[in-house]
Amino acid sequence: MELHLDKGGNPWVLRPEGEMTIYAAAEIKQPLLAALDGAPGLTLDLSRVEELDTSGMQLLLLLAREARAAALPFTLGEVSQAAAEALDLAHARGRLAGGAE
Repeated sequence: MELHLDKGGNPWVLRPEGEMTIYAAAEIKQPLLAALDGAPGLTLDLSRVEELDTSGMQLLLLLAREARAAALPFTLGEVSQAAAEALDLAHARGRLAGGAE
């Protein structure tokens, strides 16, 4: 699992790449949350996520909650088919996108 943070625009774009599973959760939690530091806003681009399980979803929901608690604009960008299937199965896409589901 790799995390790419593009600080070239407003909002910044965070792009996880690879498998976002329990096996990577402990390793990526702090870097995910650190993406909020100094950000004018954050767009989460899941287009390169190959696998997403409930541990990965919990981290994404934590990231969204922390961004909103800090009053940072937070949006969900592109979503890979694998991530979309997992988010839809858990009815979590709306919560990441800012609504309730």
